Amino acid sequence: MHESESTARPLRKRPVHKPVVTSGNHAVIVFVTVCTRKRVPILATPAMHVSIVNAWAAASHWLVGRYTILPDHIHLFCAPAVYPAESLTPWVKYWKGLVSKETGAGPHSLWEKDFWDVQLRSGESYTAKWEYVRNNPVRHGLVVRAEDWPYQGELNALRWHDA
Repeated sequence: MHESESTARPLRKRPVHKPVVTSGNHAVIVFVTVCTRKRVPILATPAMHVSIVNAWAAASHWLVGRYTILPDHIHLFCAPAVYPAESLTPWVKYWKGLVSKETGAGPHSLWEKDFWDVQLRSGESYTAKWEYVRNNPVRHGLVVRAEDWPYQGELNALRWHDA
């Protein structure tokens, strides 16, 4: 066995949702990725865009900032709307349920069961992640310029404030 084989970590099959960590006056911004079940490309439509944004508005424990909706997954940035911050898991489950209900999809037919999240550590991290996210439609060959992708936006201005 090679040394790299013995020290390699196994790939995770399920994401680990760590609790949000607050420290002093630092902002809390979390990067979240949610996928459709079996990566079916059904999200990038005007109707789904409206349904998802409406669900985020109704799910009030977290505020959605910038987001990009791609055909089979969503990238979004969010921040707690209540203190102390509540778990992301019930919030994501709630808005996914609202979208499923509004679109007539069965409760487990539209979305993957889980999601991926990472708490950002700095303003630079937020800026870098947003540049990656906004250019996703270009990398996937959906548009030539990121600003031409119609299924993206910003619901709340999430600002990074260092203490």
